[in-house]
Amino acid sequence: MISGVLLQVVLAGLAQGAVLGLMALGFSLVAGTARILPFAHGDIAVASIFLAVLAAVGATPTAARLAVLPSMAVVLLSLAAGVLLSGLVGALLVLLPDLAGQDGAHRRPDPLSWIVGGLAAGLLLRAVLGSALHQQAYALPDPLRIDALTPGGLVRFPGGSTVPVRAVCVLVLGLLIGLLAEAVLVRSRFGRSLRAVADDPAGAALCGVSARRAVLGAFLVAGLLAGLAGLLSAPGRALSVESGALLGLDAAAAALLGGIGSARGALAGGLVVGAVQTLAGYAFGSGFYDVAPLVLLAVALVLRPPAGQGPSRPAAGPPGAARFRTARPRTTRSMTARR
Repeated sequence: MISGVLLQVVLAGLAQGAVLGLMALGFSLVAGTARILPFAHGDIAVASIFLAVLAAVGATPTAARLAVLPSMAVVLLSLAAGVLLSGLVGALLVLLPDLAGQDGAHRRPDPLSWIVGGLAAGLLLRAVLGSALHQQAYALPDPLRIDALTPGGLVRFPGGSTVPVRAVCVLVLGLLIGLLAEAVLVRSRFGRSLRAVADDPAGAALCGVSARRAVLGAFLVAGLLAGLAGLLSAPGRALSVESGALLGLDAAAAALLGGIGSARGALAGGLVVGAVQTLAGYAFGSGFYDVAPLVLLAVALVLRPPAGQGPSRPAAGPPGAARFRTARPRTTRSMTARR
């Protein structure tokens, strides 16, 4: 009996970890390309699914089963809301400071400005949602209808153990989407432009790659991943307007554990954070469920080498690993000397 419960806990943690992996992938993409930490990333995921449900259902969110057309509308609206909100945050944090420069050159925002800007964007999203959603938490519908795939919404294993079919499907879908996103980023022209800007913005500009467009594209892709993460994680749990803050911190912990700039590292970090989170809640009580990722985040920040003290080039990752930046980019002068 204990082994069956432990299996459910582990699978639930891995499923949550797959969702965190998608969030961490977007977090790592923005942090590696724009060199800023997107503090509003978790709020974007929560806001996207809430806005989609409100727009499609037009009432207070409930866990009632939706018809086919409203379900499709929730999926599309959630993805669109994630892309739009992340794009707006990207314009606020990166593009507007660049446009404010007098010389018109690409200018890295002051660290304090993007910290305050990211926190302000998250607070603004929570305030807007809070004005329409007054309850402490909501049960949201499942537009993907995962629980209807099997009788009772359960998967039975040999030996009599059962696990929710949602946990299995979310784990598989999260990993497949993450690996697909990695493949696109590695092999597409868009992904190559992101890596060029991350390695050397000045050199990329000489080759005709716009740093502003690349950074905005990174925010848009991160928003799409956040919308997908909201669709997978929101149903089957009590979700509140304030859930985005902890979700963003969990994604940051996963991204830092996996290494900023590594797509597979972000997915692996998400699995680790999700598994540790649920196991800590199972072993020590529900109060440790939200504490465990914060401890991992603190450990990742402590163990992370200071800027400029790492190797000049990143170590070779696994085949197909997406590397978005290097520790010490080449300068334009060195590129000209090689020519």
